[in-house]
Amino acid sequence: MSVVKSPLSDQDIKIVGDALQGALVDLVDLSLVAKQVHWNVVGPRFRSVHLQLDDVVASARQHADTVAERASALGVSPDGRSATVAKTSGVDTVTDGWIKDSDAVQAMVTALASVIGRMRERIEATEKPDPVSQDIIIGLTADLEKHHWMFQAENA
Repeated sequence: MSVVKSPLSDQDIKIVGDALQGALVDLVDLSLVAKQVHWNVVGPRFRSVHLQLDDVVASARQHADTVAERASALGVSPDGRSATVAKTSGVDTVTDGWIKDSDAVQAMVTALASVIGRMRERIEATEKPDPVSQDIIIGLTADLEKHHWMFQAENA
């Protein structure tokens, strides 16, 4: 049942809905991974990496809300439940316990690269069926790419 009717065709709403749902799950999981690393990072660069991780968490959470609300506006029920995230996210898990600062940075480089790759696929998929959703995904991808660059520079 959908109480919101989409202006998109059924075929287009399927493509866009899948893209938005995938983006939502990846963003929720990215925020969780970054927070886990944030709590466990140790080393000489602890403070700068710790703060940088909070930037990623805040960014991912904000974008997740935007994506979920876009899905709702199109009549697609967003699913950010933990079980859904655990089953469908493309973000790799991080190790448990303390994480050396350089390993924390590398974990974030890897996680961000993975999410960015899938976001770029979603940009292509939504180009024709819904440029509005595509624009949202483009904007959040640019933000993730900025975080990716900054973490890469940490270990240069």
